[in-house]
Amino acid sequence: MTRQMVSFTKSILERVSFDPILFKKELKKAVKVLLPYELEELTEWFFKFTQGKPELRKCEIYLKS
Repeated sequence: MTRQMVSFTKSILERVSFDPILFKKELKKAVKVLLPYELEELTEWFFKFTQGKPELRKCEIYLKS
């Protein structure tokens, strides 16, 4: 079930990546509900996904809190 949660979160973030405000909102929600090891996986994905997207990369501060 938890693997599905991480995949679901990634798909949501991909779908809202056109809007940095929505992306930030969804990322903050994900950080609250994911388990630590799931958050590690999401963090790795985040840095790959936002490579070359500085408007989204600014959201990295929410992964470190």
